[in-house]
Amino acid sequence: MAGTGKIYKRCGCRDAVSSKRLEQHCPRLSERGHGSWYFDCSAADAFGGPARARRGGFPSKAAAGRARDEWLTRTGEARTARGWTLERWLRYWLSTRTKIRPTTKAAYTRDVEQFLIPHLGRITLEDLNIRRIRKGFDEIAQSTNGRGQPQTPSCLHHLRTTLRAALNLAVRDGLLEANPIRHLELPSYRKPHAQVWTPARVAEWRATGRHPAVAVWTAPYLAAFLDAVTADRLFALWWLIALRGLRRGEACGLRWSDIDLDHGVLFIVRNRATVGYHVIEGEPKSAAGMRAVALDKHTVAVLREHLRRQHLNQAARTVAGKPCYDSGYVFIRPDGRPLHPQYATRHFARLVKRADLPPIRLHDLRHGAASLAHEAGADLKTVQDLLGHASILTTADTYTTVLPPAQRHCAEATARLVLAAARRTRERIRKTAGRNRPARRPHNKRRTAKKR
Repeated sequence: MAGTGKIYKRCGCRDAVSSKRLEQHCPRLSERGHGSWYFDCSAADAFGGPARARRGGFPSKAAAGRARDEWLTRTGEARTARGWTLERWLRYWLSTRTKIRPTTKAAYTRDVEQFLIPHLGRITLEDLNIRRIRKGFDEIAQSTNGRGQPQTPSCLHHLRTTLRAALNLAVRDGLLEANPIRHLELPSYRKPHAQVWTPARVAEWRATGRHPAVAVWTAPYLAAFLDAVTADRLFALWWLIALRGLRRGEACGLRWSDIDLDHGVLFIVRNRATVGYHVIEGEPKSAAGMRAVALDKHTVAVLREHLRRQHLNQAARTVAGKPCYDSGYVFIRPDGRPLHPQYATRHFARLVKRADLPPIRLHDLRHGAASLAHEAGADLKTVQDLLGHASILTTADTYTTVLPPAQRHCAEATARLVLAAARRTRERIRKTAGRNRPARRPHNKRRTAKKR
């Protein structure tokens, strides 16, 4: 062990002419007390790669030798934790995420590169503790997002999830004894639930411009929107999302070969997601997302009309000598290439504003589809299958915003139930009291007469 690596002496003196540090070439190094001792050695890390250590500032050669021997006796995991910074570990962790969705990988990469590395990346795994993590997250919380506003609690919770996943791997690989981020407390965050556009909320929005982060239209507002966009070339897209609850990526990835108009059914087998502005086409969000969706006769008619318009447009472009691609997708650009999902989002926002309707997001049409189906009498299991949720809890907690008519029906049914129970209870008490009441004594006329 004593012969491994190198031990040397150096100082901080500089050359009088070039001002460069003399380090190991200083003529005074032989003097006692001038300079300090260093060691330089290498050994295998936890992954079999070379881990190099260079330490200094020791008062004697013996002290440097003892520090070197102590470092060499460490395990490969301990050497990795001492030598690897969080930046290096996060990038290694990202390289191991090979079986996740591209959009998930992009979200992890954004968290790592934009937030975690700039604020925590220089800390070694060995020195990473809750105090350093809390300080880094405090710095992130004080920064601003792309809109010039403070980072939201949602962003901080997402960053904690990413860092926790990365450090969990370090724990499993033996580099950390425990995950230090498990002690991190953040401002509470509650996922916003969809609010219904009631007349009172609409009046407030028109007066102040404020509106809920997530909102859904009632049936009259949805009907007004569909009536206003009947001539839009993507009318069938809005119809499918609003009435059959397709995700944006599922609708944009739909091909004519996935639809059976004669039997009234379409099959969700792909999803067109975006990473930045780059489109990635793959399988649906979950296994439950790969599903069959029944089509009513009105939806079939809408899709047939959409197909007819598509053929007329393609024929017109061909006659005009303009390029026209037969991509096979249901929703396409004017030249036939598949529609970009972000264009659908922006175009929908323009249509809503043009129709002077309360603002909602494109994804909120999916919320509304679930709520309207639930109000129309569909049970949660049916709504779950319609939307392609892996868990019915997601359907119940997020997508079944109860609309006012359903609220009134529920309130009236509850009142009837309680009042009926109260009437039965009063009747039971009355009957019980009647049975337990003592019998009346017979009226004694003779005794009454004597008293008189």
